[in-house]
Amino acid sequence: MKSAVETLNPTRVRLTVEVPFEELKPSLDAAYKKINQQVTVKGFRQGKIPARVIDQRFGRGAVLEEAVNDALPKFYTEAVNEGELNVLGQPEVDITELKDGELLAFTAEVDIRPALEIPDYSGIEVEVDAVEVSDEDVDKSVEQLRERFATTSPVERAAQDGDVLTLNLEAKVDGEVLEDGVAEGVSYTVGSGELLDGIDEAVTGVEAGNSATFTSELKGGSAEGKEAEVTVEVTEVKSRELPELDDDFAQLASEFDTLEELRADSRKRLEQMKKYDQATQAQEKVLDELLKLVEVPMPEKLLADEIETRKHNLVNHQLGQMGLDLAKYLEIQGKSEEEFDAETKEQAEKGIKTQFILDELVNKEKLNVSQEELTEHLMRRAQSSGMSPDQFAQAVVEGGQVPMLVGEVARGKALAVVVEAATVKDSNGEVIELDDEDETAETVEATEADETEAGAEEKPEA
Repeated sequence: MKSAVETLNPTRVRLTVEVPFEELKPSLDAAYKKINQQVTVKGFRQGKIPARVIDQRFGRGAVLEEAVNDALPKFYTEAVNEGELNVLGQPEVDITELKDGELLAFTAEVDIRPALEIPDYSGIEVEVDAVEVSDEDVDKSVEQLRERFATTSPVERAAQDGDVLTLNLEAKVDGEVLEDGVAEGVSYTVGSGELLDGIDEAVTGVEAGNSATFTSELKGGSAEGKEAEVTVEVTEVKSRELPELDDDFAQLASEFDTLEELRADSRKRLEQMKKYDQATQAQEKVLDELLKLVEVPMPEKLLADEIETRKHNLVNHQLGQMGLDLAKYLEIQGKSEEEFDAETKEQAEKGIKTQFILDELVNKEKLNVSQEELTEHLMRRAQSSGMSPDQFAQAVVEGGQVPMLVGEVARGKALAVVVEAATVKDSNGEVIELDDEDETAETVEATEADETEAGAEEKPEA
């Protein structure tokens, strides 16, 4: 077999391959054997039909086609390895010559990883928000905890803001009660802004046993988006009482004995959260600066496939689960289809660039992934997916996704190297030290491309 590589552009090559016919013999024998098992010819036992009879009955062309389709992946892989190519995705194969008994020639165009030059990134400098927790922040945190320990008790008075009501609802459109427009025993907190626009105004001042009617646009169901006449009956009014903010509350709601200790713990937790947010912000900004430093040629077919994958996942998985189509989603987002397409392309390009650059850094910095690091990453991914670690690990192995997870961890380590080399200052001008690789790995997962890179083992179609 002879092969040659022609560079079409920085991200695409054309392979020209010539195969002497004798090298097709194993695939030719396999083709006759396969056809033998699939057809019957009178006078011959199945599987024992001579090759000349198969040629006469079914045509030599059918045998050659089967043999070539079987042999192409092997010869393509040999040509890729011979050319030392790092290919992406499926090749576009064109058989240019097939002479029975003499020669098979074909070309294969395929995307390749572009060669990247990673410049010195130690000069990257970014600014992040300072970690500042105010007394108001602590007050809000404690108040949220206080809300969780609120109690309710029935009252014989009209409903007012903050009360918890039990309601029966009935919605009519054009005078007809909707099949899915009736609900009973609904619990609702006045002033929460949930359920329907206008309901707070309608129920305020209404006592148990009385009703009110208002008009509102339905947010879901069979008549979503339509104006409906809604009758709401108040069957019970409960007042909502918050516990006093004192040491007794601290003992009730936490492991602390005093309210002062509880507030101190709340402040500490808020500081930790803001430090995590600060680290994530730093990583994202450093990554953005790194992307600006490196020129990345974009493989057009890979980009098109990535855009299509992102659209498919959004429409068929995320929106499908919410009962929305793309048109309704864009209406809710207030975006045109052109704006959506432009944003999707921008996100896809950033994802692909991120993966290319960080993979190049993995090689440049000679970063390896230990079994412990892979296990920790798998545990995090399992937790976020809602699966047990064992279930997630089994799914990863069965799906052949272990290399993908290894790549995610390695890219996280690569970004950690860049962040460590960068200068990160907060909004007060203070230099921030960041060294949490776990957080870095999580940031990479959120920004890297979702594309599945295809290796040379994939079978091209003629």
